[in-house]
Amino acid sequence: MEILIKASQFILSLSLLIVLHELGHFIPAKLFKTKVEKFYLFFDYKFSLVKKKFGETVYGIGWIPLGGYVKIAGMIDESMDKEQMALPPKPWEFRSKPAWQRLIIMLGGVFVNFVLGIFIYIMLMYAYGEQFLPNASVNAKDGVWVQDSLAMSIGFKNGDKIIAVDSEEIREFRGMTLAFINGNNVTIDRNGETIEKELPVDFIAKLMDRNKNDEGPILSTRIPFMIAEVPKDSPNKKADLQPKDIIVNVNGIDTKYYDEVEDAFQKFKGQDISITVKREDKLKEVTVKISDSGKLGVFGNNFSMDDLEKLGYYDLADIEYTFSEAIPAGWNKSVKKLSDYIKQLKKIFNPKTGAYRGLGGFISIGKIFPSTWSWQAFWEITAFLSIMLGFMNLLPIPALDGGHVVFTLWEMITGKKPGDKFLEYAQIVGFILLITLLLFANGNDIFRLFK
Repeated sequence: MEILIKASQFILSLSLLIVLHELGHFIPAKLFKTKVEKFYLFFDYKFSLVKKKFGETVYGIGWIPLGGYVKIAGMIDESMDKEQMALPPKPWEFRSKPAWQRLIIMLGGVFVNFVLGIFIYIMLMYAYGEQFLPNASVNAKDGVWVQDSLAMSIGFKNGDKIIAVDSEEIREFRGMTLAFINGNNVTIDRNGETIEKELPVDFIAKLMDRNKNDEGPILSTRIPFMIAEVPKDSPNKKADLQPKDIIVNVNGIDTKYYDEVEDAFQKFKGQDISITVKREDKLKEVTVKISDSGKLGVFGNNFSMDDLEKLGYYDLADIEYTFSEAIPAGWNKSVKKLSDYIKQLKKIFNPKTGAYRGLGGFISIGKIFPSTWSWQAFWEITAFLSIMLGFMNLLPIPALDGGHVVFTLWEMITGKKPGDKFLEYAQIVGFILLITLLLFANGNDIFRLFK
């Protein structure tokens, strides 16, 4: 059922983005009286699942879910219609239109993607606002908890306050790992001393190679040591320990956080000691035995951010926006998402980072959707994918909109139009590049599944 829900959200999001992107080409083509022969969701090699002709355009759904297209008469595109291009240009063909009109037609899909992404973010800000743990709240308390082996190897320590990555302040604590992925240098406040720490060039590769015990954020919020359960085989099963007890002192050592309790236990291995627990609003001393490995023999409690806020450990941000306030907030979020994506793309093309190993295809995209249906999450992911799709289509690769734009701009600047044969060969090369990239990305997905 979980896979079905994820797949349903993915297909709905992808279909919406493809249709609107192609509509961005379709509308200006029609406005400039250019014939549009086909409007397709997915590709229809050999046959279509559904097709119907209205006016001069055939609308349909193909069987290959790798995108979609509009077939504009007189344009060298995915259809590679050589017969049509061999005939003299007709007034209603793309190639007969002025360069500026062709440029607008080609940029229409990208324009729609960017506008759609920004619009969705604006509406999300207006409808849901923002709820997050500010990194400033973590810094204002006692810094981070370092459990991850990669974080330890880099040199992070419990209590470090992460001030900035590449001189850019981190707004949301949950964005810490992404900031490390995109960045190179971390500014830390350690006991009042400012430290600059350089992240490994292959940080992304090391992040992917972590063992299963380290999966999750590279740095965590510090939490109290609250007892969830005392198992029957615990050496302290007869001690006066109860669920929801919070350990606040270990043999005279004040312990506000879980990591402090663990460190204190290590000092008293194999000993009977006194600990102080907070039970509701009262303090109680309890005699316990610490194992030779420095353990109490209990299960610790997990916490949500809401739980930690109620306990007074952190202050969460809950921001509501009026519609006028949501416009700049949605715009800023769109710019930040695009900026982060470009940074990641740069690292993918740098072999030293190992980021290319994390490149994923349809399975990776499908996995980012939640396992339960959430319209808020759906629209947030759709907005990001729309901006990502817009940027990818702007890349100057033949077979993408950006490739067509480059050739059209060249014509507008030089006054020389590239020949049809050149455009045909460029389209073939671009298509081969895209298929290669697609196979590599989806091959990575399959490899990770078996791994």
